[in-house]
Amino acid sequence: MISFPDVTTIPLASWIDAAMTWLLQNLSGFFDAVGFIILQVVLGFETIFLFIPWFIIILLVGLAGWKLVGSIRTGITFMIFMFLIGSFGYWELSMRTLSLVIASVFFALLIGIPSGISMARSDRTERILKPVLDAMQTMPSFVYLIPALMFFGMGKVPAMFATMIYAVPPVIRLTNVGIRTVDIEAVEAAKAFGATPKQILFDVQLPLAKPSIMVGINQTTMMALAMVVIGSMIGAKGLGMEVLLAINRIEVGRGFEAGVSIVFLAIIIDRITFSFSQKKEK
Repeated sequence: MISFPDVTTIPLASWIDAAMTWLLQNLSGFFDAVGFIILQVVLGFETIFLFIPWFIIILLVGLAGWKLVGSIRTGITFMIFMFLIGSFGYWELSMRTLSLVIASVFFALLIGIPSGISMARSDRTERILKPVLDAMQTMPSFVYLIPALMFFGMGKVPAMFATMIYAVPPVIRLTNVGIRTVDIEAVEAAKAFGATPKQILFDVQLPLAKPSIMVGINQTTMMALAMVVIGSMIGAKGLGMEVLLAINRIEVGRGFEAGVSIVFLAIIIDRITFSFSQKKEK
């Protein structure tokens, strides 16, 4: 009576393993094609960031801090942060990390914004997707590494796939909320002037919901950066790999330098992406 009855055991793990086996046996070509596309996008961003001289990138980051965030002091601070990352010896690794984050966010937005629009335009779709998003946000991030490894093996592709899945919920939710909270009078006025549903979406709802969508993009970007260290466990080279090596070798200084570099990148990305929504609100 004390132990839970075995007769009620649900073999969920066996069902999931069988489903994964079926996917690998029948859709391996599809996953190879997806992995190839993902890899080319990541390598493309890496090539761009590693080709541009370091001082040009520092100047561009400083200019972005000045013009987008709206403060010369912020621009100078961003330049100091980037210079410190290079002085730690992590410039190339930081560019690889940035490439992985940007590529992950790129694919997350390709999936997230259309999904958020679908949720906003259909109550049924919202009821279906909300539990899925709840599960995606509460599931331990390490769990995403298992199917990523099975589908794509070791390297950048599974790390980016896991990062994309982990980071996509915020932009879906906030796109949905942004469109649903658009002033109904603006939508009714557009209908009165004979606007089609497509015109209402692209000319009224999306522009008015842009601050909320940009906050979603900001949160998606920050969550993607948070997956950097976890992604290093399956072969993604970057600052996360340095943190992991420092943990394995108990090198406190090395781990601190890599960790601070990630923090610097996070601050820069957060301020720049958040500035878009902030300016629109003003």
